[in-house]
Amino acid sequence: MDDSDERLQDALRAAGRRLTSQRRLILQVLEESNGHLDADALHDGVKARDPDVSLATVYRTLAVLREIGLVEEHRLGEDHGHYEAVRQEPHYHFTCLRCGKVIEFDTSLVAQVEQELREQEGVRVTSTHLHVSGYCAQCRDIAG
Repeated sequence: MDDSDERLQDALRAAGRRLTSQRRLILQVLEESNGHLDADALHDGVKARDPDVSLATVYRTLAVLREIGLVEEHRLGEDHGHYEAVRQEPHYHFTCLRCGKVIEFDTSLVAQVEQELREQEGVRVTSTHLHVSGYCAQCRDIAG
């Protein structure tokens, strides 16, 4: 069993749920995508490996994986969610308002803000989300 399977099994067990081949496959496709898939694109990737997995199963599994903290849902300028496997290292998103391109980035500035909050306000930061919108390099001149 690899680290991903072990992490999945531990999280499911802690939530009183079972590890199924479909849950394993859906998380595996998300992890391998290195991007942000909506449910339909994820379903297409899963169906390529197991044609018996339904779109309803993908939605149910995404809900479970979000509940146990292994998947995040992002609204990236569209009216539906995009999903990605949770990674250990923090990262943030820029979404182009014209073409919808998503650029992942990291910055030490967020860690500095978190540290200032801890020191100045005495808070305990448990999660941080940063989503920047604008126009990518290809669209910025077109957008005016």
